[in-house]
This record gives sequence, structure tokens and C-alpha cells, in this order.
Amino acid sequence: MEFSYVYLGVALVSLFIVLSSRRRSTVHGGDGLRLPPGPWQLPVIGSLHHLTGQLPHRAMRDLARRHGPAMLLRLGEVPTLVVSSREGAREVMKTHDTTFATRPLSSTMRVITNGGRDIVFAPYGDYWRQLRKIAVTELFTARRVLSFRAIREEEVAAVLREVGEAAAAERPVVEMHALLSALVADSTVRAVMGDRCKERDAFLRELDRSMNLAAGFNPADLWPSSRLAVRLSGAVRRAKECRDAIYGILDGIIQEHLKRMDSGTDQDDDLLDVLLRIQKEGGLQFPLDMDAIKSVIFDIFGAGSETAATTLEWAMAELIKNPKVMEKATAEVRQAFQSHGAVYDHALSDLHYLHLVIRETLRLHTPLPLLLPRECQEPCQVLGYDVPRGTQVLINVWALGRDERYWPDAPEEFRPERFESEAAAADFGGNDFTFLPFGAGRRMCPGMAFGLANVELPLASLLFHFDWELPSSTELDMGEAFGLTARRRAKLLLRPILQVPIPGV
Repeated sequence: MEFSYVYLGVALVSLFIVLSSRRRSTVHGGDGLRLPPGPWQLPVIGSLHHLTGQLPHRAMRDLARRHGPAMLLRLGEVPTLVVSSREGAREVMKTHDTTFATRPLSSTMRVITNGGRDIVFAPYGDYWRQLRKIAVTELFTARRVLSFRAIREEEVAAVLREVGEAAAAERPVVEMHALLSALVADSTVRAVMGDRCKERDAFLRELDRSMNLAAGFNPADLWPSSRLAVRLSGAVRRAKECRDAIYGILDGIIQEHLKRMDSGTDQDDDLLDVLLRIQKEGGLQFPLDMDAIKSVIFDIFGAGSETAATTLEWAMAELIKNPKVMEKATAEVRQAFQSHGAVYDHALSDLHYLHLVIRETLRLHTPLPLLLPRECQEPCQVLGYDVPRGTQVLINVWALGRDERYWPDAPEEFRPERFESEAAAADFGGNDFTFLPFGAGRRMCPGMAFGLANVELPLASLLFHFDWELPSSTELDMGEAFGLTARRRAKLLLRPILQVPIPGV
């Protein structure tokens, strides 16, 4: 990416200048603090040279094996504590949850979130508590998620017809990323806005750009005090372009909803209607203005749509790679729904093994390999080390999910059966600190049920109606791409073979 060349160039210059002064970080700080250990640093770039050539979560896992589960890095000029153990994660997200409950706002995230007006990046305080309460009690209740069942079934049916047409072609090949991204996006758009978005493709394109910028490795984020870094990267400018484009699309949709409300035909059946109703009723400590509403909607798409599509694609890739697991999951789905001729949302709880497949996918391919950063609000200790105020904290949940100390049975392999005996303990509700796909504590994702609903029905339906295989002469690339989420690096091209007729086709 563009910005990688900037700090790589700085790294090389710094390396040549101070090669003779190579040193390791000391355990004790200059002011008597017992700081966490970490790798040696260079002027200007700090620890960044240790991350080059690898994805950040992988590089940080390797560094933690040498320096310990609480490791201090300096990413540019940003002091960063990387936690890679169950005990450390528990201290950050439970023992000292309040201390680490706020999020740092980098230069690009400050622009994208309109100064932290959303749920995900709002600073810890009364405004965030208000938004969190709205999310938990209004937007993502079990009843609300259940009310979108018909939307999910209709969108999945449309995709099944599309795949069915592809399967009937002479040389059928389906590009799964585009298919699954569109499916989850359309389901999310209808749940949030009540209808498909005419500008969906433009919306998704800008959302994708913003997710790349949010990865946190732009020069403007690494050297926030440097005006030169901001000018060289252009990340802040691109972030503003993304935000303005997305907010412009949302402005038109909001105006349509307001007109409908004024005409008396509003039925409060989508998430935008809920937010507009809350705004109209008033009585909040912090009035819910239009910028806040747009920021919350942006959150739902960024946190829900992207992660669900990524999880679906990884699940299909792992099933292709592990044919015995594919066979077992497919047999379960077909046995459960063969008398119905289709998969129905209300009976998904009967699919025991499919849920193990989803759990194993979330373990090996956590959508956010590094949980969104937290910031230390007051001096405290983690694993016996001092953490100064203002330190950024990253939890490497990708490393936790592959740590042989917690997953002794071949942690790098895809084995859903591992959850058969551990299901009671290894849940993803934020109680097991070795398995944290949705985080834990106060900043845990409030839309977990909403996101999972967009994974379960599509996956079960694709397995029910089709057998899947790699096209001839195609190799399965399981590499990851750089970004905020752990997307697949290569396109997933699969050949569908129709086995169970699709209703209405």
C-alpha cells in the first residue's frame, strides 16, 4: 500500500544512520517504571521494522514468543502494549476494564467517525453509554434480529437462484467474495434502511476504502504530531472523501425516511426508523443529531457486514480444504431440512455441527485479528508491568486462537470437533479469554447476534442445495490480506453442483 513505502523508506534511512547504536529496550523505564519488555527500537520508526514483511498480527505473535505475552512496541511515535495471553486479556478487558474502556482516535479514524460520534470509537463516557444503551435495548435485541428473518430468507433465496443459474452453465465458476459480500450487504441494507440501496456498489466501494484506511498503519496515524507525515500519506484526505461519499448517500436515504414519517406511513420496521423515532421522541442526555445517526449506521455496516462476509468466505474455504468436515456438515443440513426442501431461519438451532464449524472458523480466522485498540486512561499494571497513561493497547486474539497452550489439539488445523467437549467453556460471549472474536468487557461488540444471523442461514443454505469443489487446475490459497479485517488474499473460485432443487426455480 502507498503508506507502507513511506515508513519503509524512513526505516531504511534510520537503520543506516543508527546501525551502530542498535540496542534492546530495557525492562525498567527511565522514571523507575517497570515497563513491559519489547524488541529493540529505531529512532523515528520505533518498532515498525520488526513488522515489515509479515501481517501485523502474525509478526506480533512471533515477537511475543520472544518477548512475552505483555510486550511494549512503539509504532512510529505511538506507544503500544500488545497482549497475547489469556491472563493478559482478562486483566485488560475485565480486571481493569474501566481503565482501558476508551479508544484512541487516530487521525484517520477521527475523520471517518466524525470525531468519535459512533458507537465503536466514541470515547468512554456518558455519550458512549447512551449510544451503547440504544444499541443493546433498541437496535440489536433478540426480538429485533428475529424480525429480520424474512429479509434474510429472501436475500438468501435470491443468491441461491443466482448460484443455480451459474451451476447450469457449461463451465460454472462462482467468485465467492463478490457473491457473499453482496448477499450480506443487501441483507444489512434492508434491515437498516428497509429497502435495497440504489447506490449499493458505490456505498460498498467507499466502505471498503475506509476499512483499509482504518487499519492504523498510515503515516498520519503513526506520527500524529508530524504535519509532514500527514501531507505525505494523504490518508486523512482520502478518509474525508470516503466519509463524505458515504454520508452523502445516507443523507438521501434519511430524507426519504423523514418524508415517510411525516406522511404518517412510517412503521418503525428498520433500524434507521428506530433511530429517527428515538431522535423525534427526545429526552436524551445528548440529543441524537443526524451526524450521530449516520455514524451509527456506518458502524453497523463496517462492523457487521464486512465481518460476516469475511467469516462466510473463510468457512467455505476451510470446508473445501477439509472435505470430511464438508461432508459431515452437508449431511447434517440435508438431513435436517430434506422434508422442507429449503433451509429456514427458525430451525437453524438444530444444526449442532454447523455451529461448531462456525466457531472453528471464528477461532482460526477471527474477523478482527487485533481487536480494535483501547487506550490506557490512567496508570495501571498488566501482568506485573507498568502501563503509562495514553498507551495504546492491542489484544492479539488471532494469536490467542492459535496458541497451543489453550488449544493443544493441532491449533493450526481446522477441527470443529474440538468444540464438542469444550463448547460449554469456549463460548464467544466474552467469558472465555482464549476465544474472543467479538471482544469482551464494556467495549464488546453489541451486534454479535445480528452478525451471526447473517452467517448461519447463508452457509447452511449453500451446503443444503449444492455440492462445492475447486475448478480443475485451481489451487486453494489460504493466505490473508492486509487490513483491519483478516480477509482472504486470493479470490475464492468454486464450482457449484446442484443437488437439491431450489424452490421457485
